[in-house]
Amino acid sequence: MTSFRKITCVIYDMDGLLLDTEPFYTAATREIASRYGKEYDYSLKSELIGKTSMDSAKIVVEKLALPITPETYIEERNVLLDESCPSAEALPGAVKLTSHLFKHKIPQAVASSSSRHSFELKITRHREWFSIFNCIVLADDPGIENGKPAPDLFLKAAELMEVDPKSCLVFEDAPAGMEAALIAGMSVVVVPDSNVDKAVFKDAGQILNSLEDFNLQQWQLPPFLENR
Repeated sequence: MTSFRKITCVIYDMDGLLLDTEPFYTAATREIASRYGKEYDYSLKSELIGKTSMDSAKIVVEKLALPITPETYIEERNVLLDESCPSAEALPGAVKLTSHLFKHKIPQAVASSSSRHSFELKITRHREWFSIFNCIVLADDPGIENGKPAPDLFLKAAELMEVDPKSCLVFEDAPAGMEAALIAGMSVVVVPDSNVDKAVFKDAGQILNSLEDFNLQQWQLPPFLENR
């Protein structure tokens, strides 16, 4: 069994990793694209995953040649997301893994490209669960100058938890997030969408189909009781 660097804390992306919110973004962007006679497909979506709202908006407007500004796109999209995000469900294995590490007093953080407003909507049904994290770092927090693939979010989480970035394991689903974690000097496990070419994650420590497949012992973390 392959063994990886010893981990003492864990940092998670949120969208598409802990919460199943990516379908909301896909539906919203398809709706907006259709208003202008354009078609939004997964080849374009793969360029957006993990990026900030403004960075994503600029790509969509440019690639689809939409007759609106990125700011207008964001406004239209946010109206649709405000309706859908409160119904977000946890992805398989997310609650079990994070609750297990919480019980074992392993520091954990969320580092997300979401804004505070968007984050609050997404955790509407999960406030008790998200209270177990030592810190939540979001794109519009003070001191965050650059979104992923810059390492700002992950480095801020490590700073708040007072841990060495080299001892952190990041869970991500996006190429931009993987790159950000690697630049921060952290280990990375990716759980990508099945539609994304796994070749783009060649630099990750591991590629999993689901958080349910994560082997704690490989990272020298306390195993689930059923694995003993």
